[in-house]
Amino acid sequence: MGLMQTVRRNLGEVRARRRQSMELAARNPGFVEAVAADVAVTCKYRGERFELTDKWDVLINGVRLAWTSDAFLAQVVYRGRVAMRRRGVPLLPAVAHRVSMVLADVVIGDPVIMKPGVYIPHGQVVVDGISQVGSDVILFPWITIGLRAGNFHGPTVGDGVEVGTGSRVLGPLTLGNGSYVGANAVVISDVPADAVVVGVPASPIDRTPAVAAAGQNR
Repeated sequence: MGLMQTVRRNLGEVRARRRQSMELAARNPGFVEAVAADVAVTCKYRGERFELTDKWDVLINGVRLAWTSDAFLAQVVYRGRVAMRRRGVPLLPAVAHRVSMVLADVVIGDPVIMKPGVYIPHGQVVVDGISQVGSDVILFPWITIGLRAGNFHGPTVGDGVEVGTGSRVLGPLTLGNGSYVGANAVVISDVPADAVVVGVPASPIDRTPAVAAAGQNR
C-alpha cells in the first residue's frame, strides 16, 4: 500500500471516530442542566441544603462546591468538555480532559454518556468505553468503570446506584437501578435492581440494615 493510500485510510478512520464521538456527545445532557443537577445531588449527599431556588442559588453553591470539594471542579470541567465536543470545538476538549485529571484524577472517556446529577466525592475515578452513568449515582474514589479486553462496550449504570471505593465494574453489563457495589468488588456480570454485590468476582448478598436504610433515605 502506497504512502498516500495509508494517509487517506488513517484520515478516514480519524474522521469516522470523530463523527462517532460527536454523536455520543450529543446524547449527553446540556451543560447548565447537568451542572445544576450535579450541584443539587452533591449538596444532598454532603448533608447540605439541596432544594435550590433559582439560577443564582445554583451558581453560588456551584462556586462554593468547586472551591471546597475534592472533585466537583473536575466534574464541572468534564461537563464543559462535553459541551465543547457537542459544538465541535477543536483542541480545547483535550485540554479540559487533562485539567480534570490534574485537579482530581477524574478520567471520563469521550464515549461515556453521563446523565445529570452524579456525585463524585473525592476523585480518583475512571469511566471509559461506550458506557452510561445514570442520575443520582455516587462514584466513590479509586474506582474503574470500563472495558474488558476486546470489547469497547462498557457498563450501563442505572439510576440511584452506589459504586463503592476501590471497586471495578468491567464489560458490557448493567447495574440495575438502586444497586450497591461494595468496596473493592470486581463486577463482571449484570447486577439486578436494588441488589448488593461484594467480592471478587462480585456476587449478591442480603442487604444489611445500614445499606437498606441508606437506600430508603435517597
